Amino acid sequence: MSDIKFTIRNLPPDVVFLTFELNGIMEPTELALINPPDVVTIGLSGKGVILSGRGPIWLYGYLIHFYHPAKFVATHDPRFNGAIVVESHTPDIQIGDVVEIPKDIYV
Repeated sequence: MSDIKFTIRNLPPDVVFLTFELNGIMEPTELALINPPDVVTIGLSGKGVILSGRGPIWLYGYLIHFYHPAKFVATHDPRFNGAIVVESHTPDIQIGDVVEIPKDIYV
């Protein structure tokens, strides 16, 4: 069984940067057992969420669905120095947009 650790960082003006780290190999049956930080806990009301971490694509699918209530959901892609929007509930941010991530986030 894998252990998963979530870390939350608020980015101005209205983005939550959520990283995850797996300790071991995660099995699909473990999806039902993980507890990502809930939307209220991380203050997602009116905010977007950026997901970042190394994990299987089905874990990303689960997390994208879990954070569906957010203003938008994006996945971190270091090749673009940002995150690619994969879901949006606002006309200001379109699917495929790149949300810039401050360079100091990696420090």
